[in-house]
Amino acid sequence: MKLAELIQNTDPAIADAEITAITDDSRKIVENCIYVCVKGERFDGHTVAAQALEQGAAAVVAERDLGLGARQILVKDSRACYGELCAAWFGHPERKMQFIGVTGTNGKTTITSVIKHILTDCGHKVGLIGTIQNEIGDEIVPTNNTTPLTFELMQLYDRMYRSGCDVVVMEVSSFGLVQKRIGPTHFRTAVFTNLTQDHLDYHKTMEAYYDAKRMLFDICDTAIVNIGDDYGKRLFSEISCEKYSVGSENADYTYTAESIKAAGSAFVLRSPDGEQSISMHMTGGFNIANASAAYAACRSMGLTAEQILTSLSTCTGVKGRCEVIPTNRDFSVICDYAHTPDAIENILANVKLCTEGRLICLFGCGGNRDRTKRPLMAQAAAKYADKLIITSDNPRDEDPEAIIADILEGLADNAIPRDVVTDRRDAIFHAVRTAEKGDVIVLAGKGHEDYQIFENNRHTHFDEREIVAEALNVLA
Repeated sequence: MKLAELIQNTDPAIADAEITAITDDSRKIVENCIYVCVKGERFDGHTVAAQALEQGAAAVVAERDLGLGARQILVKDSRACYGELCAAWFGHPERKMQFIGVTGTNGKTTITSVIKHILTDCGHKVGLIGTIQNEIGDEIVPTNNTTPLTFELMQLYDRMYRSGCDVVVMEVSSFGLVQKRIGPTHFRTAVFTNLTQDHLDYHKTMEAYYDAKRMLFDICDTAIVNIGDDYGKRLFSEISCEKYSVGSENADYTYTAESIKAAGSAFVLRSPDGEQSISMHMTGGFNIANASAAYAACRSMGLTAEQILTSLSTCTGVKGRCEVIPTNRDFSVICDYAHTPDAIENILANVKLCTEGRLICLFGCGGNRDRTKRPLMAQAAAKYADKLIITSDNPRDEDPEAIIADILEGLADNAIPRDVVTDRRDAIFHAVRTAEKGDVIVLAGKGHEDYQIFENNRHTHFDEREIVAEALNVLA
């Protein structure tokens, strides 16, 4: 592809250059590529622009004059330009499919999965981009980021389109929005779940975090917003696109729980379609909220109420999101990805409703991440749990004992029974060993993950489903 086909108004001296690649990574510069200079937190690509040309790049894209002559292309925003270039490189797949984006702190994975389930049942071939994995119809595509990096994302779009996908539903992270990873993607529908403390190591303030999430609603046709959340109320009042509210009261889509059991939930949804009774194989009030948002999103895509209701009745939820791990004992074990104060509180508040004995919460906090939420997670867990087992999560480069000390600060004035078992495997064995009839153990933080991360980014296989099964067998 010639340079002029990718970037208009280029200098005639280089317009006919045959481009071999596009990159914003100085380690991936190859002969006749375009190197886009992006300024990051730790590295400014402009500092190696001249070196990129020496290594054979056909041109560099920069935000300021670097004195590099005709092979330097100046733009106002190099991140935005990189997104446009990547999209053009793959023939603009983002223009060939419809997109549904879901953003917020909690609930994204469940809502995207439920939407994909409904759309698939209704005859669409759906691409899914999310935290756990990417999917092209039934094909699983592993992922390292909630929102892939720009080139990889456009490449994935292209694969999805070539495989016959007509709709893509994706979790849109705050990182992806701020760093403009989604390029020129425009969303037919965008969903906002909620906003609670997370990623402040990156965004620094809740206001900056909110501003990042809000960006999605400047590039969508229709918004579905949870107004049961304070930031959702604010967002709903600020956006100007077509919009519908979701919440337990005073919303376009309101829901009332009828029964919540370990095996599933039943609720009434009141919407512009009237009053609907819905039963599904997902438990918890938060999943009622998630299903209601998914219903509203699918209605905005033109599906009928009958189609959506039929599909919801067969939806079983998501791995690692309030997932019941079989025990064949007189106590239960639930695995959930909750790793923020709000998520811990939500999962425990909902599980408490169907707990006959004690509610035991086993959790830790990730290393090299926001330290301020560690005591807050302990406080959130203590609100509903009858007992805490405090352990490790992904310690990364931090001392696990130091992380636990931060957690325990949140319990300084709380007498809730707690055990500290630093090794997470030992902690799970301890939970199973001490469980009594009617107890529910919630393993919080790992969810779908089947690994732990230690120093130097060392990943060790760790699947809580396997650990629970092993504990049940050993302690039989």
